[in-house]
Amino acid sequence: MAWSSSSSSTSNTPPQKHEVFISFRSEDTRKTFTSHLNAALERLDIKTYLDNNNLDRGEEIPTTLVRAIEEAKLSVIVFSKNYADSKWCLDELLKILEFGRAKTLIIMPVFYDIDPSDVRNQRGTYAEAFDKHERYFQEKKKLQEWRKGLVEAANYSGWDCDVNRTESEIVEEIAKDVLEKLNRANVSDLDRQITKYEQLAQLQHQYFMCIPSLENCQNHRATVQRITELKMERSMRLLRLTPDMLSHMKNSRADEYNIFSPF
Repeated sequence: MAWSSSSSSTSNTPPQKHEVFISFRSEDTRKTFTSHLNAALERLDIKTYLDNNNLDRGEEIPTTLVRAIEEAKLSVIVFSKNYADSKWCLDELLKILEFGRAKTLIIMPVFYDIDPSDVRNQRGTYAEAFDKHERYFQEKKKLQEWRKGLVEAANYSGWDCDVNRTESEIVEEIAKDVLEKLNRANVSDLDRQITKYEQLAQLQHQYFMCIPSLENCQNHRATVQRITELKMERSMRLLRLTPDMLSHMKNSRADEYNIFSPF
């Protein structure tokens, strides 16, 4: 079972897609850490998708869940004591890493009530989990993939919750880190364009100073205007406006045009 967190909306407004996929072991953190983290992300207007893996299912993870991982921009993997005990969680982890290698997904591991080295080296409860998998699971290749996946995920830059701070403080810091990473991802394409146009504007200005002409002046002004438009779009993205707010802005602009239009 899985659920996607979302704020209430009217029937005419399409639901906003999630930005963050949270992978976690339900019996460990569903009612504690993961619930608190999800609430902190919602307070920052970040849409999340959580896989509520209460049962260790035998079948492969469904295409709907794979699609949810693919559509996310960032995945938080909450490693806890019993995470590796679930084949479902381990298969989910492999999918997350697959999209991470393709550079379409930001991966952020969080180590809750577990030492990162236990995850990386499969020690403690992770060693016990793999002892059980090796006894009852016949696909040795998949076991190796799970082991390698844990090593790979644990080597990502993330958060160790076993520090001298309250859980609420850590949750808020993680949520802010997620927001910063999402903001960078959301405007990275615009930042590249702005940089290119600013370089072009500088060259156009130098050219105009050497050969003053109306055409060269107009070209420079057009580039500066485009830079302004891109910076405005960048600011709009960082505001994280909901679809209904964007729709209202479009309607307002249309009404304004109708008021001032002579026809």
